[in-house]
Amino acid sequence: MRVLVVGGGGREHALVWKIAQSPLVQRLYAAPGNPGIARHATCVPIAASALDDLVAFARGEGIDLTVVGPEAPLVAGLADRLAGAGLTVFGPSARAAALEGSKAFAKDLMARHGIPTARFRMLDDPAAARRYCREVGPPLVVKADGLAGGKGAIVCRTLGEADAAVAECMERRAFGAAGARVVVEEFLTGEEVSFFALANGRDVLPLAAAQDHKTVFDGDRGPNTGGMGAYSPVAAFDAALEQGVLKAIVWPTVTALAQEDAPYHGVLFVGLMLTREGPKVLEFNCRFGDPECQALVVRAPGDLVPLLLAAARGEAWPVTSPWPPQASVCVTLASGGYPGRYVTGLPIEGVEAAARRPGVHVFHAGTALAGGRLVTAGGRVLAVTALAATLASAIEAAYGAIGEIRFESMHFRSDIGRRRPAA
Repeated sequence: MRVLVVGGGGREHALVWKIAQSPLVQRLYAAPGNPGIARHATCVPIAASALDDLVAFARGEGIDLTVVGPEAPLVAGLADRLAGAGLTVFGPSARAAALEGSKAFAKDLMARHGIPTARFRMLDDPAAARRYCREVGPPLVVKADGLAGGKGAIVCRTLGEADAAVAECMERRAFGAAGARVVVEEFLTGEEVSFFALANGRDVLPLAAAQDHKTVFDGDRGPNTGGMGAYSPVAAFDAALEQGVLKAIVWPTVTALAQEDAPYHGVLFVGLMLTREGPKVLEFNCRFGDPECQALVVRAPGDLVPLLLAAARGEAWPVTSPWPPQASVCVTLASGGYPGRYVTGLPIEGVEAAARRPGVHVFHAGTALAGGRLVTAGGRVLAVTALAATLASAIEAAYGAIGEIRFESMHFRSDIGRRRPAA
């Protein structure tokens, strides 16, 4: 098989690393890729946003399977264009990807089909949004309707903060067109979990759960980022809870989309809050999470490619192995200043030494080569991921490996995986 992975971040490096292990794969490409991905695949200089160029490349190279990593090209219709060209693609159509592309679409779907989520209202007028904030009462959440790079959900502890969030989204347009409309919803309390399942248009195959750490500083303080780390499995999310989520949320969502002529092919990422009333949906994403993907792939049993193919083609799931009890931890090494302004082009040292440690994988997120030297090229730079028999051992391995890596103003959280007692 000839496989193309679209994207160039830590999630895509993890996917490429796993896909490269499949005996089914003869040629593996990534667009645009990054220096870490280049160790496993041929990188081609095509941006994930260049839809026409990606389709032309896939057709010209006879690509048998395209795996789309980021959400933006899916929301923009890349899967539709590839399918229209007669190509097999892992990733939902634009209509199905609206689950992530529009929070209003996702909320409306859940309301129509009785899928548990927070009480909410969709609003396109700032004054009306502020009035509804007072109806709900703090704490509450203001969410930009469209894609905002994981940063468009603002938790508001006071009405003053809610007014500021409405202004940020709708008047100052901090998230561009994504904030022209907002969803205001009640604040849910409980433990947050990311659950992943594959869908082939009509059937689902559960994968596993992980827990992300969104805020930039230890103790869940500071602004939201694209993700500062994750771990898997999650102790609070046991087999019984997984079955409950499949029955009440995942199956009804995939069934609803099929009924509405938007069959879902790809991975469904369900952001959950485990409330006292039961699990409720915080958000849907139409792709693997980042950094959850890194934590998941190092745990994932067997060959991933047959599962991706079944999802893409709408075929029955192949026989799979149970997920092992091992634990994984992924810690993001970020540029100083992230998620605000930061400097790029800073030399990175110690990656090879870190990757030589037992059970450790260093996935590249925002890196580049300059004069043959590895340098920083983004806010999230590296995803140091460790697999071990226990969560405590995985945490120790990941942070031990981080001690080998250096770049100016390197920043990371020191509490990834420690929200619950390590086991």
